[in-house]
Amino acid sequence: MRQDVKKICNLLKQYAKLKRDLTAFNQVSSPSFDGVSSHSSRNGAESRLINHVDLSYQLKEVKDALNAIDDPQYQFILHDYIIEKRFSRSEACNQLSVSVSKFNYLKNRALETFKEKYV
Repeated sequence: MRQDVKKICNLLKQYAKLKRDLTAFNQVSSPSFDGVSSHSSRNGAESRLINHVDLSYQLKEVKDALNAIDDPQYQFILHDYIIEKRFSRSEACNQLSVSVSKFNYLKNRALETFKEKYV
């Protein structure tokens, strides 16, 4: 598999983790800025807020790219097989009624299509 496709596959695998991280962050109380100056240029609340914005932006970019893909087979592969890990490869092949080699071809095409939409 090409290096750029591997990177996209890893990004999708991290998508579910990012969603969990963002949910955990949202459960922490909101930071308050009380106007008291800090000795450093950045305080903990500020760092958490920036991290929240970064996670939110990255999730939105992935979600937008996933939503831009029209092919239901590609959506199934990206969401159910790679992101959610709901199926093994053989189960995914059965769901799509394709051979393993055809599934691998579809998976690579789905990742390429996602890359085009994401970049």
